[in-house]
Amino acid sequence: MEKHKIIIVEDDEITSLNLNMSLQKHGYSVVAVCGNAIQAKNKIATHNPDVVIIDISLQESNDGIELAKSIKQKYNIPFIYLTSYSDDDIISQAKQTEPYGYIVKPFNPSSLHATIQMALFKYQVENERKEDINSLKVDKLNLEKLLYSKRTSDKPIVPFGGDYHLDISICETFYKGKKIKLTKKENAFLRLLVAQLGLVVTFEQAMNYVWDESGATENSVRTLVWRLRNKLETDIIKNASGIGYYIEE
Repeated sequence: MEKHKIIIVEDDEITSLNLNMSLQKHGYSVVAVCGNAIQAKNKIATHNPDVVIIDISLQESNDGIELAKSIKQKYNIPFIYLTSYSDDDIISQAKQTEPYGYIVKPFNPSSLHATIQMALFKYQVENERKEDINSLKVDKLNLEKLLYSKRTSDKPIVPFGGDYHLDISICETFYKGKKIKLTKKENAFLRLLVAQLGLVVTFEQAMNYVWDESGATENSVRTLVWRLRNKLETDIIKNASGIGYYIEE
């Protein structure tokens, strides 16, 4: 079984020695022990560890938090804070970096092992979720092919919802021949629904297709649907509770 690689970033020699011994006893491979953030950055780039354990108060400053920010920005590596602090301001700053766990000094070897295992598990779950989301992405070219296949004649017209139709040549939606004025995001979401008539468009699919920028949430989708429903003449967008939305075929 392959050992998980760990880098320790701790400027207290006794603490780092105890950490090293405890980690090796639990079957981890300690690939580097660093006393400052600069050394840690070099070792992380060299060894690509599975976990980094960081003392928040490196050199009696917030260097540990700054190092964590750098890891979060540049590397896809989980990190755990080692701390003896109970100061609310420091803990608040640390929380903003979204660590995978905390180890309180003086640490308990069993708790140390449990914290690392939980961090590795959380990291694995998050990566699997990202892969699932990526697999749900709707490619724009494939969506155009889906819409093209739903034409009822040689014209670029896709009927849906009774009296609606989508003109795929000009990316416009009509109700009983009258154009409905939609925003870019509303239009994109409706096209996504029409391309998959009868199938549920999940929140993840909507977020990945409609929003070019990051930061969209399920509430962003709900708000978009609420606005879109107000512009449509009839209630054709159906809820799939907790999953997403669809238009009946």
